[in-house]
Amino acid sequence: MNIGNCFHCGIEINKKEEIIYDEKSFCCNGCKTVYEIFSQNDLTCYYDFEASPGATPQDIKGKYDFLDNESIVTKLLEFQEDTTHVVSLYIPHIHCSSCIWILENLQKLQQGINTSQVNFPEKKVRITFNPEETSLKKIVELLCSIGYEPYISLENFDEGKKVIDRSLIYKIGVAFFCFGNIMLLSFPEYFEVEEYWINEYRGFFRWLIFAISLPAFFYSATGYYVSAYKSIKSGMLNIDIPIALGIVVMFIRSTVDIVFDYGQGFFDSMTGLIFFMLLGKLFQKKTYDFLSFERDYKSYFPIAITKILADGSETSVQVYDIQKGDRLLIRNQELIPVDGILISEKAAIDYSFVTGEAVAIEKKSGDKIFAGGKQIGKVIEMEVLFSVSQSYLTQLWSNDVFQKKIEIKHKTITDKISRYFTPALLGLAIISFLYWIFIDTNTAFNVFTAILIVACPCALALTAPFTLGNVLRILGKRKFYLKNAIVIEQLAKVDSIVFDKTGTITTNKKTAITYEGTPLNDFDLKLLSNTLRGSNHPLSRRLYEFIPNQIRLIPTHFEEIIGKGIHAEIDGNSIKLGSSQFLKTMTENTHKKTKVHVEINGVYKGSYVFNNQYREGLEQLFLQLSKKYDLIILSGDNDGERKILEKMLPSNTTLVFNQKPEQKLQYIEELQKQGKNVMMIGDGLNDAGALAQSNIGISISENVNVFSPACDGILDASQFQKIAFFMNYSKKAMKTIYMSFGLSLAYNVVGLTYAVTGNLSPLVAAIIMPLSTITIVSFVTIMTNFYARSSQPVTRNFQPATKNVLA
Repeated sequence: MNIGNCFHCGIEINKKEEIIYDEKSFCCNGCKTVYEIFSQNDLTCYYDFEASPGATPQDIKGKYDFLDNESIVTKLLEFQEDTTHVVSLYIPHIHCSSCIWILENLQKLQQGINTSQVNFPEKKVRITFNPEETSLKKIVELLCSIGYEPYISLENFDEGKKVIDRSLIYKIGVAFFCFGNIMLLSFPEYFEVEEYWINEYRGFFRWLIFAISLPAFFYSATGYYVSAYKSIKSGMLNIDIPIALGIVVMFIRSTVDIVFDYGQGFFDSMTGLIFFMLLGKLFQKKTYDFLSFERDYKSYFPIAITKILADGSETSVQVYDIQKGDRLLIRNQELIPVDGILISEKAAIDYSFVTGEAVAIEKKSGDKIFAGGKQIGKVIEMEVLFSVSQSYLTQLWSNDVFQKKIEIKHKTITDKISRYFTPALLGLAIISFLYWIFIDTNTAFNVFTAILIVACPCALALTAPFTLGNVLRILGKRKFYLKNAIVIEQLAKVDSIVFDKTGTITTNKKTAITYEGTPLNDFDLKLLSNTLRGSNHPLSRRLYEFIPNQIRLIPTHFEEIIGKGIHAEIDGNSIKLGSSQFLKTMTENTHKKTKVHVEINGVYKGSYVFNNQYREGLEQLFLQLSKKYDLIILSGDNDGERKILEKMLPSNTTLVFNQKPEQKLQYIEELQKQGKNVMMIGDGLNDAGALAQSNIGISISENVNVFSPACDGILDASQFQKIAFFMNYSKKAMKTIYMSFGLSLAYNVVGLTYAVTGNLSPLVAAIIMPLSTITIVSFVTIMTNFYARSSQPVTRNFQPATKNVLA
């Protein structure tokens, strides 16, 4: 005898097996134990999100003993340091908000777990824990004890053995078999053939059609039933409800027709509906997979890393060209793109991107260092263990810690339409059915079903994702790499653009550098070269390339102060490079220039003067942008080049100099307080704070590792003059979304008009529905590609603006 449902997992309880605890009924000791755990840790609000959300814990004695093997655990871990391990576990039981809540509060259940983040679509939880306080085995056992047993298979970590889900293909195959055979057996009915043998076996054919329809109804269409049930249970009406209802109504009506000998029913239309809708779903899935593949494959990180060749020379290579065994040079503030072995004597690595902890970890020669760490201090060398994992860098770049809270207008529109669409559609279908039932029963059922099918807003829901996905792909091909699709909408809203100067509107060249002061001997140049080797600042990189190759020396001390300069000690010699304020040994003369001052062993030597070479097309770009945007140059340099810039750039360009990194951030804050929507374009090194503060932060990439989670996009330096095109294209992309919204709504209005008047059969509606999806996807693809060509600015042959700073 069943007496009710388990408070934890919701299954029916047999009277003999019922366990009462805390005035609640449980089906077994496992569910009762889970409830006790939650009660003891003040986590009973788990049950507030959804009634009976849990799963019955499984007996797993000895099942996970293999996690005592350190070599196996190492393969499972994403990140491994002395006090921090990171692992992602696939948990099939994740299904509701309660699951997310409890899995993101694991630190309250077990000491040693620092954080846990759920990826709901992939049913994964990413756990950061301290191996000195707990272990992976204990965490897995904890998950099992609360009903969230992870699926662990080492095959998951072998890219060549990924499991492919073919269930949709199987369902389409079954539906097509049923549809095709039912159509064949229905021909006598269509043509009203009155041959004796056909009339004699008509009943047999109808029941055979009924039998053939069952696999399609009970197997192929299950996804719609499950989705509709979950939607109703959660109180959120999704679009699968009218689809499932239409299929069920057609099946019941057709069965009644056969039983009472009214006719053969609509089994052909029903199986055709299921087949064509599943075909549309496959089309959507394949298109999504294609866009996803392009995004992953292109890597979206046009960063380069310095590779040390066999002869000791250095060259810049793209991160995805790095191979196992390569030797890499990592400078101050550079991101480590791959796992490897430290060759240098020691290093300090900041893993805050991975762990959230900003304390640098000391490493010694021979230690393993992981991708995602940031090198702090003097230059280091490492040997590569694995080629770069772009998906891992994507995970870092898209980490929630670095996301900005922004309103997504197109998503809001889609959500609003979807929220009211299903109830309105059901209401229209019922009213139309009640109207036609008094005129013609067959027509009433046809109208009811056709309305539910033809008005499916799948095309409406696909408008934004497909448009923005295609735009991301097109921008990626043009070397403008955005973090996600949301950035496109934000780009379209920008009204103010802030540019950094050095390394952004100026280009890094060996030429146009002169030295003023006491001549430097070979030993002095050797000290300077090895000091500059560890710095990532644009001026440092230019100067390092300008100075002739020197013998390698290892600094015993290296410190780079952002916005000021570098202090290093090499073989007992003290070297300072940077601004005059940083050296404190001289004052700037009245002839202001961009300079790097040099001091060796407390003696001021002189300065390197940078006669800046501005990027090709700078004047034309600013002229185009000035018509639509407020333009600001925000520089940390002195105002020695103000007059030159005033002549080059439009008169309404604001020039602000002598800005420290924190002052740049404050300046952008002030613009935002005035209601401005600000885009900051910088080099990603000294501008990290300003990039993060701005509504949109774009980092310019030339030949150094400029990866920064603070930015929203990375622009290849060769595409600098196309910024106006990118801004215009983002607006055209949003225009395409609203145009396709209108197209989708117009399609629904026309389809509903025919359906309500009884002029549209369910089968035709089922064929038209996936065609509408194809139409929308084709439309947004054609329009985004058209705008990509038509928005391309006509470039004129501007000579690079090389300006010598005159007194």
